[in-house]
Amino acid sequence: MKILRLKNISKLYFGYQDIAKALGISAGSAKVTASRYAKQGILLRVKRNVYVLRDVWNATGREEKFVLVNLGQVPSYISLMSALKSL
Repeated sequence: MKILRLKNISKLYFGYQDIAKALGISAGSAKVTASRYAKQGILLRVKRNVYVLRDVWNATGREEKFVLVNLGQVPSYISLMSALKSL
């Protein structure tokens, strides 16, 4: 299955080019595939051309989630309460 090949991507987050390389398809097909997998709940879309596997998202720690969410909104900051909760 294609989903198993996506799990071989070693990055925390990835884009269309990484999907195309992992699945051996064109960049246009990778864009469509990413959109379909996001609708099915297999991938989480952080922002345009930045995706995370749902399994990876569920397994990541709080600090890694802050890094991913920071990609979605730049500039951004971590509030004092959130920083204190992560200690």
